[in-house]
Order: sequence, then structure tokens, then C-alpha cells
Amino acid sequence: MKEGYITLIPFGYFDAGLLERILGDVEGEFSVPVRIRDGFLDLTEFYHTARNQYDGNRLLTAINHSFGSESEKTLGLFDVDLFIPILTFIFGQAFLNGRSGIVSIYRLKNEKYGMKPDAPLFLNRLRKEVIHELGHTFGLIHCLHPACVMRSATYVEDIDQKDHRFCMRCRAAIENAESAR
Repeated sequence: MKEGYITLIPFGYFDAGLLERILGDVEGEFSVPVRIRDGFLDLTEFYHTARNQYDGNRLLTAINHSFGSESEKTLGLFDVDLFIPILTFIFGQAFLNGRSGIVSIYRLKNEKYGMKPDAPLFLNRLRKEVIHELGHTFGLIHCLHPACVMRSATYVEDIDQKDHRFCMRCRAAIENAESAR
């Protein structure tokens, strides 16, 4: 992947400086350049009226098909409530060892839980989820190390408890995968 890059594509309204504030950390964890590009996707076809949410599986497939490329890892960013059939909601998902993933900021905001906005906490949650889902595209599975960014997060509090960095085992797995290419 060293010869490629990571592309973050926000869909919908995102604060202009939001993604720029996490670029350095994302580049640092993967040792590849990260770019931001605009994208448009009509989300109405992914909306599930009975659940009042958006189908994460179908959305991920659409991102992979319409925006993915062999020379990059692509992550679509959304501000809608995502689900997959077996879970009530998801923060994001990605194709394992694939080229695409998605993350939603919808459940990363304190306001969703009836609390006051906390911009630094929100930014930290976003940073962790972006790195986590991109980690899957690089072949990493969920990790049991409590502080590893690849630890599974069922609730937003789980995201808060982990770091935005890989543990030594996951870091070694990424470096081994890069050297094998």
C-alpha cells in the first residue's frame, strides 16, 4: 500500500476543518498519504423506513463499487444512522482486506445521548473510528488489547476507552502486510 493512498470522502455536510484535524494521525498510523475528496450519493435508496436507519451493507457496497480503486483505500463518511441486519446500529464497517469502508458520525456526537456538545471528544471518536475501519481494509481483525484502536466497540463508551493507535501486535501485522506487497 505504500505506493497508494487513503481517500476520505465526506457525503453530506461536514465542517470544513473536521477531517483535516485527523489527517496527520491517520497518515501516521498507516504510513501513507491521506487525501480528502468530495462525493455525492443519493442516500434515499439506502434508507430503510421500518428501521428509520440506513442500510450499512448496501451503502458499503455502493462506496466500494462507485468510489473504490485498486490503488487506494477509500472511506466514505456519513452523518446518518447506520445498521446491519444483525445489529441495532453500527458506527462503521469495512471490507476485510478490501479497499473500502464507511463511518458515520451520527452516534459519535454527545448530543445523540442528551449531553452537551464536546468537540474534542467528538473529534477523538471520529479519529478512532476512521483508523479502526481503515485497519480492517488493511486486514486487521478485532483485537483484544484494551487500548488498541482495533478493539471492538459496541457502545460509544467503548470508543472512548481505547486509544487511536494500534497495539504492538496490530502494528506488526500492518507492517508485515506492507512488506509482503
